[in-house]
This record gives sequence, C-alpha cells and structure tokens, in this order.
Amino acid sequence: MNRYPLPELKDLPEDMRQRILEVQEKSGFVPNVFLALARRPAEWRAFFAYHDALMLKETGSLTKGEREMIVTATSAANECLYCVVAHGAILRIYERSRWWPTRWR
Repeated sequence: MNRYPLPELKDLPEDMRQRILEVQEKSGFVPNVFLALARRPAEWRAFFAYHDALMLKETGSLTKGEREMIVTATSAANECLYCVVAHGAILRIYERSRWWPTRWR
C-alpha cells in the first residue's frame, strides 16, 4: 500500500465518504480495498454498483448471509486471507441473530 498511498477519508467526494462511513459503522472497520479503489472515483462507484446489484438485492432465494458465505468461500478458494477475514466478519454480523445463542450476542 506504500506505493499507492490511500486517500484520506476527508478528501473523498461526499457520496463516497458517506458510503464508507456507513460500512464502518455497520462492520466496525473500513476495508482497505474501499480506500484503495477510492483513488479512482469512477471505478469505486462501479465496484459499489456491482456489489449492490449482487449483494443487496431483495429478490432471489439466497439471504444476505448466504451470499456473504459464498463470497467468503470464494475468497478462501482464491487464497486471499484478507478477504476471508473481512467477509467472514461481515458474515458473522449477518448470521449472528440467526444462529448464535442469545448469551453470545
């Protein structure tokens, strides 16, 4: 990441900054890929448009957690530990209310 410094959140366009802050609020962290892509706003917006079309749609038979599980498994198959950890954390957030006993929430 040193070769291409990450932009500061305060320097990003408002729509991008707000989206990243929403992700941070929900997940507790900002994935590095969001800031790395933010160097090129058009590509960042295209990434999120594609993400939203696949992961946030209300149609289909898969839950958000099941979709996230597919992304986590794909990341593992691609041997990307960073993505496994990041998507695994999001998966746990989505699935916490479904599977975890109340005392662990």
